Amino acid sequence: MWLVEARTVFGRARIKALLGVLVAVPVFLALAVYLSGGPANGNGPAFVDRVTQNGVFTALAALTVAMPFFIPLAISVVAGDAIAGEASLGTLRYLLVRPAGRARLLAAKGIVVGLFCIVAALVIVVAGLIAGVAFFPHGVVVTLSGTTISFVDGMGRSLLAALIVGLSMFGLASIGLFVSTLTDVPIAAMAVTLGAVIVSAILDSVSEVSFLHPWLFTNYWTAFSDLVRDPVYWHNIGKDLILQAGYVAVFGAAAWARMTSRDVLA
Repeated sequence: MWLVEARTVFGRARIKALLGVLVAVPVFLALAVYLSGGPANGNGPAFVDRVTQNGVFTALAALTVAMPFFIPLAISVVAGDAIAGEASLGTLRYLLVRPAGRARLLAAKGIVVGLFCIVAALVIVVAGLIAGVAFFPHGVVVTLSGTTISFVDGMGRSLLAALIVGLSMFGLASIGLFVSTLTDVPIAAMAVTLGAVIVSAILDSVSEVSFLHPWLFTNYWTAFSDLVRDPVYWHNIGKDLILQAGYVAVFGAAAWARMTSRDVLA
């Protein structure tokens, strides 16, 4: 069932458009840095000041730039539309007529939303690596620790960063999937999901509620940068993945409870 759902979701024009926007982020970033020479060391978003030194950093800088808005927006659209979109079109009832069952349908939707999270991050990194190689030097990579690694190792770490970022979006995806079970209006589900990102990010920047920070799903979103240290610093990455698993468990269970008990009228 999830393969059919994946073909349906990734075949939609709006999903292709969203992925196209994500591909454009590293391309325009590389072009802007190439034409301007880039910011001085230590200025601008993380990794942007290193882009001119090695093309690998184009992919990492693009992830940093896309993380606050572009990636969450794309995931909010896909997750918010998962169930609410079917209800809005009147197809949810017909999907549930099949013997698959509500829980299995929800699981298939969740798998595809999770797959989109990883694909969204991956297309940014792949486009960033291609643009980086096209515009900037590409040789040994100087890590954040001051040591050097090979270009192939740098590309491997960039692709691993895409996987980590994709997994970091699972908490948001589970929230969006749960919200999507609460309404028949997909735009409302998308807006609430994106609103959760904004609220979490605001709380994450307020020191007076620092006790909440370790529990906010956006708190460790930039932990992927520790992959560019030598040796790799896994502590924050591990905490991020554990936190996302907690959100998936809580909101996944809430989505299941709502989906299996709701009256489907459309």
